[in-house]
Amino acid sequence: MRLFSNGTAERQPRPEAAVDEHPSAPIPVIGPGVGESIRVPLGETGFSVFPLMLGAAEFGWNVDLPTSHVLLDRYLEYGGNAIHTADGFSGGRSEHIIGQWLRSRGARDRVVLSVRVGSHADNPGLGSVNLVRAVEGSLTRLGAERIDVLYLDASLDDDATNLEDTLATVEWLRDAGKISAVGGFRFAPERLVEARILASAGYPRLHVLDEPYNLVRRQEFEGDLRLVADAQGLAVTPSHALEHGFLSGQHRSKAAVAGVRGQQLRNQLNRRGIRVLRALDLVAAELSVPVAAVSIAWLLAQRTIVAPIVNAFAEAHVDELMQGAGVTLSRTQLAELSRASA
Repeated sequence: MRLFSNGTAERQPRPEAAVDEHPSAPIPVIGPGVGESIRVPLGETGFSVFPLMLGAAEFGWNVDLPTSHVLLDRYLEYGGNAIHTADGFSGGRSEHIIGQWLRSRGARDRVVLSVRVGSHADNPGLGSVNLVRAVEGSLTRLGAERIDVLYLDASLDDDATNLEDTLATVEWLRDAGKISAVGGFRFAPERLVEARILASAGYPRLHVLDEPYNLVRRQEFEGDLRLVADAQGLAVTPSHALEHGFLSGQHRSKAAVAGVRGQQLRNQLNRRGIRVLRALDLVAAELSVPVAAVSIAWLLAQRTIVAPIVNAFAEAHVDELMQGAGVTLSRTQLAELSRASA
């Protein structure tokens, strides 16, 4: 298996000296093996990350502790350095599993740790009191002193939540050394504009945005939200990069999937979904890479996208996904994939 060495002859590798390029520019090809030298700036957070974040949504739910540690080890072995979790994943068990791994491997200083808060049953929303409790709870479960990037989960937000109070609390958390940078999850365009207005008045600025986005889930992001994110220079780290595994190409029959995940997959097994899978198959065959890697490569080729958040169930999944950072799609391939998903 080749990692970080696949692509077409139409583009040349980006010179290492070209540090002024946009973070979503093509990833340089560095040869097989480890990708420790592949790093892109995570917006203006001051952190540099591998252009693929390992998500921990399955840890403690569909993936047990030993397997979770194997996946984390594999990701780190290939040069990955960005781990993403949330206080609501498996009721906090995901954070607990990551915390055990960080301590047992002594890896805290080797990774950029991002945590989404606001969805835990004990501390829902972004009110000041719950926000402080959520961060303290996450730090305890992780066994860490600091969260590198704190994502504010606005999916449960309502008109009663005052963004000014939230950002004032974020400022206190940052000054206390509990967080380093802040981002948003499911922020509406007008909410991002409000946040930037408050930042101009001295409140902490959002530097990162997480919005579910992939080849079959484009409408919510490709519009006002992307325009605002681009104008504000936000680093976009889209979650659901493979749409619950559908864009890995491993699930093609409604009869073969069951449960909650099965329902999520069945929703995509329609004419459009099958059309997308066929387009992915063709590109994957042309480049001799897994379908999942092509799905990731398409995301990385999109404007403002810096590092998709991906989840894995097995070592083989990590192997496939990591290849996506080294796949360079031609304009024709990008157009075919975009056309299939339109």
